[in-house]
Amino acid sequence: MTKLTEVYEQAIMRTKEKVLEDIDNYLGSKEVVSLLSDYISDREKYLEQIWINVWLNKVTNDVSKKEKKSYLQDRGFVVEGVDKKLINHLFRTEMRTYKIFNVIQWLKSEYDLGGKGGWQALYSQARLNHIRNQKVKEIEAKKLKVRKDIECILSRIVDEEWTSVYIPLRFILSKELLNDIKNQKYKLIETIKIEEKLSQNGYFDENDYTFVKEFLYELTGSIEKNMYWEYETYEDVYTKIIRAALLEILYDMVNEEISEEARSVLTHSEKSFDHELSNVLQEAVFQIELDFMNKFKEEYFVDLITLAAIPFDQEIHQEIYEQNLLDRERRKEEELLAIQKEKEAEERMVEDIFGREYTLPLGRDIQYFLHIGETNTGKTHHALDNMKKADSGIYLAPLRLLALEVYDKLNSEGVSCGLKTGEEEKGMVGATHISCTVEMFHERDYYDCLVIDEAQMIADKDRGFSWYKAITQANAKEVHIIGSLNSKNMILQLLGDSSVVIKEYKRDIPLEVEQNLFRLKHTGKGDALVCFSRKKVLETASVLENKGHSVSMIYGSMPPETRKKQMERFISGETSVIVATDAIGMGLNLPIRRIVFLENEKFDGTRRRRLSSQEIKQIAGRAGRKGIYDVGKVAFTSDIKLMTRLLEQEDELVQTFTVAPTTSIFERFQRYSHDLGYFFYLWDKFESPKGTKKASLSEERELYTFIEDTEMEARLPLMELYGFLHLPFSKKEPILIKQWRDKMSALVKGEQLPEPNIKRNGLEELELSYKALGLHLLFLYRLGKGTEALYWERIREEISDLIHEQLKTDVKKIRKKCKHCGRDLPLDFKYQICDSCHWARRKRRPY
Repeated sequence: MTKLTEVYEQAIMRTKEKVLEDIDNYLGSKEVVSLLSDYISDREKYLEQIWINVWLNKVTNDVSKKEKKSYLQDRGFVVEGVDKKLINHLFRTEMRTYKIFNVIQWLKSEYDLGGKGGWQALYSQARLNHIRNQKVKEIEAKKLKVRKDIECILSRIVDEEWTSVYIPLRFILSKELLNDIKNQKYKLIETIKIEEKLSQNGYFDENDYTFVKEFLYELTGSIEKNMYWEYETYEDVYTKIIRAALLEILYDMVNEEISEEARSVLTHSEKSFDHELSNVLQEAVFQIELDFMNKFKEEYFVDLITLAAIPFDQEIHQEIYEQNLLDRERRKEEELLAIQKEKEAEERMVEDIFGREYTLPLGRDIQYFLHIGETNTGKTHHALDNMKKADSGIYLAPLRLLALEVYDKLNSEGVSCGLKTGEEEKGMVGATHISCTVEMFHERDYYDCLVIDEAQMIADKDRGFSWYKAITQANAKEVHIIGSLNSKNMILQLLGDSSVVIKEYKRDIPLEVEQNLFRLKHTGKGDALVCFSRKKVLETASVLENKGHSVSMIYGSMPPETRKKQMERFISGETSVIVATDAIGMGLNLPIRRIVFLENEKFDGTRRRRLSSQEIKQIAGRAGRKGIYDVGKVAFTSDIKLMTRLLEQEDELVQTFTVAPTTSIFERFQRYSHDLGYFFYLWDKFESPKGTKKASLSEERELYTFIEDTEMEARLPLMELYGFLHLPFSKKEPILIKQWRDKMSALVKGEQLPEPNIKRNGLEELELSYKALGLHLLFLYRLGKGTEALYWERIREEISDLIHEQLKTDVKKIRKKCKHCGRDLPLDFKYQICDSCHWARRKRRPY
């Protein structure tokens, strides 16, 4: 017998079974027997369909794919390489007409159409089955009603007499707690980590727990299976205890209220009344046990431990519970009051430490000069002219490079000028003037003239406070503040009623936007191509060098000395093109014919976004140089209309400035605490005044995590510790973070500072070595080791020279590689991965 024949016979048998089941249902509900012809007439459509359904389902499922293909192949179908779904579809279609079993003919032949015969026997049996089923349904309906009545009784007891349930339950749980508190304690781990062996941690101490819920987190030492195997907690144990106790307590209470009629219904089965009632209660208790568990969790631990020693009496325990509730409410009120007092004390502390610090000053006896205008309008030049004429002066720069530039400029013009940044000090002894970065400003040092450059940086979220401090706490006869047009109102607001002379500057050289899209092949002498990553600068410079252009480069992480030399090459004509990041937009005056934006977007540390109007103006403003290029050209590689509109639109006013911790704040904080972690907590609580925003202190916090609760924190004074957290170095470099930690460790141990790790193999290693030397110098100058610093400054100059030489000679060798497979890519290739890796990744992507 073939499989198809075997399945066919089985399908016939199953069809007959289903027809007889249908006949049983049809005849059972009739008080008088119907004729077979009546049944066939009423059920004809069903009887015709039943064979098709049974047969197709069975033959599709039970016949193998191989036999299906063989059957179809014998009938001329092509089946090789055909999808399984199509094979099944074709096979089912063929089977619809395969030896159709005539159900009606079988019925007529099996049962006498004219008389009652076998049909009467079917009717008699069907009628008996129907009556029996009706009785079962009636009993089940009564049982269902009784179950609902029991649930109602249970619900009323829980709602109206819940204390009658909870009081004995509470006593049971208290005795269990008293026993369990004597058990072995284990160190807490995640319950699912059963591969880890539990380690003992002494014994429980009732004084360690305020509320019961705190104890329930503890591990029992056993393993149990819920959804999966895991370590058992006391909450698991007490869930079972509550369930069992509730069943026992509620059984007696519900049993008293059940009527005799209900009892007879529940006993009308093979199971006992107790068994039936327990089953009903188990289902109901499952719904309410969580409420009792929550009440148990909120109990004071000591209340239940005390209760366990008192013999159970419902009335006495009821009184104890009510008193415990009153005590609990009183404790809660006391705790809330204590929390409120603590909050109020904290608010007073925050106000005392921070509140008075950022009040805008009243008018001061200083003559302020406000130099306001666009980029490249001579603002800084005029301010410095005033400083040079003064007996003493200080210039505050946004960048170390600009501080170095002014230092060189003043000394070359015969003005005795020193240089001071966090990483170096030069010519300070006997100097009448100082050029420094804005962070080096100290409000107690007096000068005849003070110059603050790029004052719009007051809005910077990380460094802005340095400008705020310099502007509002300047200690000088006259102060020159240089800023963009959009910073004017904010600066005037900060100066209050002080005497201010405003000097506004306009560009002598107009800007002109080119209407054709720029391509690298259009690069010419005097062009400055701007992009927004070191990688892009080097790759672009390599393309241009290989096409015959001589190129200077500027990017943010480039050493200032190297940057200065790169600029000098461009100024002298040794190079004809400069490729730079937006670092070119701040204070660097170069003979630039055309500014070209190779990109219209930049990554700002959080997301990639389009350039703002102010950023475009700051960079584009570098185009043009009086007497050399009398029109400054600006070009874009895409979206000319949009970028032109942003370039020409009115600036958004600077609305806020950044505030940060000061020496005075730390002095006041130390009256309350010396915990730096607590200081960061209070800084978060402090709401900065309207029109200001708080410095995030994110970098300081990140460094603090490495030394929190260590010997370093314990041994260093608070302000000294914060000073080391605040050191300006690249905190995105893990190597530098490690060097910082090593130096801090050596410092507290009284050991020699570890020397910086210097590597000279390639541009990246040289640049990292330069940063490591900078970090080392920051420590040396902070520790007052200026003599030792001179040696390391010479080493750093050597590294800077090597970087400059590498940029001059090796930029042509730079290769752009796929960041996935490392394959060489054309330097002007638009993407970071090759086409092969791109398509391979798309194929793996789930849809």
